Amino acid sequence: MRRMILLTAPAVLFAAGCVPQEKYDDLLTAYRAKEQQVVTARQETERMRANEASVRRQMQDYIEKLEQAEDQIGGQNGEISDLRGQFEVLLEQVQNLDFGPMNPELNEKLLRLASENPDLLDYDEATGTLQFASDVTFAMGAVDLSPEALAAVQTLADILDDGDGLAFEIQVLGHTDNVRLRSGSIYRSNVQLSAQRAISVRDAMVRDGVSPERVLIGGFGEFRPLVENGRRGAAANRRVEIRLVPMPVLEIEDVEVISPDPAPATDSGRAQPTENEPFK
Repeated sequence: MRRMILLTAPAVLFAAGCVPQEKYDDLLTAYRAKEQQVVTARQETERMRANEASVRRQMQDYIEKLEQAEDQIGGQNGEISDLRGQFEVLLEQVQNLDFGPMNPELNEKLLRLASENPDLLDYDEATGTLQFASDVTFAMGAVDLSPEALAAVQTLADILDDGDGLAFEIQVLGHTDNVRLRSGSIYRSNVQLSAQRAISVRDAMVRDGVSPERVLIGGFGEFRPLVENGRRGAAANRRVEIRLVPMPVLEIEDVEVISPDPAPATDSGRAQPTENEPFK
């Protein structure tokens, strides 16, 4: 089955109008994010099933060898004990199988980056998710990255633009708490603010060498809190997440390129613009 996947950095549209349009935009953003979650979860499930099938095939091979050995030598040879030991080790691996997305070398680099920036960055190695604390990454209500955040993003870009890091798509997702924006803010909602912060992180990574087609951005505003918001929101909910998922395979259809007809010439020999071509 062929799948067409278009990777692009979604733009934040500043719709002029009434509140219902804003609510529609927020719901549409949340829907698209959920749709992306489903795609990511399906990819992860397929990978997990492939790994599990491979391990189970190895187990079946050991079982067959064990049965053959028992039939041949009646359980009195040391080979049987060795095979049983290997089988038990393999069985334990299946029971404790870790489907984390990172290989050990890449995982170690990300752990080191988080440990060097404990106030700025957290890393969940089980899900391959990095989380920048907005209170340290940005000034209140602003979208420009702090010097500390710029340095960390540059290191992260170097990690992901080399070796095994190139195998991953980078999803940059902005979040806020439920505190309303100050009057006079250029952003009409927390969704727009969170999306613009995600764009700022994405732009910094691209400037530092990451290919733009690898980066997907989104903004959820206050709609995906990690903890309950209080009167002043919650710092844990103000964050930018960077999720690393296996890079999808893109299929590009053959495109026929048709050259436009040349512009008609006048008596003077100069080409005039056609009906659909504006003067320049």
